[in-house]
Amino acid sequence: MKKLILILLTLAAFIIVFTLNNTNAEPEKTIYVAKNGNDQNNGTKSKPFRTLKKAAAEATAGTTVFIREGTYNEKLVIKHSGTKSKPVRFQAYQKEKVVLSGDGLKNVEGDTALVLIHNKHYLKISGLTIQDLTTDLTDETVMGFYVTGSSSHITLENNHVHQIKTFGDDGNAHGIAVYGTGAMKDINIINNTVEDLKLGASEALVLNGNIDGFRVEHNVVRRNDNIGIDLIGYEGISSDKKADYVRNGIIKNNQVYEISSYGNPAYGEEYSAGGIYVDGGKNITIEQNTIYKSDIGIEATSEHAKKYADDIKIINNVIYDNHYTGISIGGYDEERGGTINSTISQNIIYRNDTKGLDGGQLLLQHDTRNNVIERNIITAGPSRLFIVNYFSTNKDNLLKKNVFHKEKNKQGIWVWKEEEYTSFSKFKKASKSDKDSSYVNPGYKNASNYDFELTNDSPALEIVE
Repeated sequence: MKKLILILLTLAAFIIVFTLNNTNAEPEKTIYVAKNGNDQNNGTKSKPFRTLKKAAAEATAGTTVFIREGTYNEKLVIKHSGTKSKPVRFQAYQKEKVVLSGDGLKNVEGDTALVLIHNKHYLKISGLTIQDLTTDLTDETVMGFYVTGSSSHITLENNHVHQIKTFGDDGNAHGIAVYGTGAMKDINIINNTVEDLKLGASEALVLNGNIDGFRVEHNVVRRNDNIGIDLIGYEGISSDKKADYVRNGIIKNNQVYEISSYGNPAYGEEYSAGGIYVDGGKNITIEQNTIYKSDIGIEATSEHAKKYADDIKIINNVIYDNHYTGISIGGYDEERGGTINSTISQNIIYRNDTKGLDGGQLLLQHDTRNNVIERNIITAGPSRLFIVNYFSTNKDNLLKKNVFHKEKNKQGIWVWKEEEYTSFSKFKKASKSDKDSSYVNPGYKNASNYDFELTNDSPALEIVE
């Protein structure tokens, strides 16, 4: 009995302490914004605020801001952080169409964003359409979303970003830009559509600088005139040079297509835009994405000498009908960095190099070391090039269990360390491919309609699984 009384007294004490500790905690609250509102109102559903500026000023930790339908010709500048248990949320009310428009904003040198998040934490923005921000100035960068500083625990979800454009010579624009000038972590970009952008020398969806931990998943990135999804390091974005690169994240289940720099004034007639690009990053997984009708499907390297894309896993992606090449690793010349300790595995790489630019299906360039290329199914495009390696700076790369699609009355071509081979057996010997690498028809059920499921009797099944 004494033991029971002691337990009850302890439990009662715990309840009292818990209650006292939480009596002064800020309650979660809801704010409404509507086109027929007034900033002198109290922000309730029946008496909403009129402007996003007013709502942002009032949205402290634990606040959800519901934005009612309509077009808001103003910027959203986030003023307050949330906490882990009480994030700040801005979202369209019940899937109503909420548009933030830059139409009418004047050209101003510097950075201009319709949504700005600087040094904020535990924040989610969802369901917004961001559009119509343009510039004619070379020295202005226009952006849909701009996350910067040491912002962390940020989620951008179910947003639509389009018609963000630069018309300046060598200008810059981004749809979604995350720049870790300070130490960032836990950045989540989920289920957004980023399309119809004129980017100049910049990228549609970019993470750059000191970012440790991210997810870029289930997005649609399409019809943009430069790089689709970009992870960047070593550009001097962060003051901490040792941490100035994106790392420890995943790019998964994205649809990326019609990404091309051809006709972009910054690139002229170059086909150089990657659908997904790692330019100096570490421990990044690129998995289950579909990339097509772009210049380069997936690229992983570093544009900076003696810097690397390191431990990049390119796994189980479908990559087809791209203009220059399917997957590219290594620097495009000997003044660049390269790709090390990475894996290219279980990808479908199908009929790329559609413009006949000799990039083949898999392009190994300068300074590729200690990479594993395994269990991919590779079908040549019009150039008939499978693997292309025009550099001799290729060391300790392991090729095993790859399936090269053998087609009737069509010759395959492989280039390894600057030597061209039309004999698969000679290529295997030169590249030290394992005995299970094969040159056979993999037996797709309906590849002409981009259905890459294998038939039950496919000779590739046991090799690639």
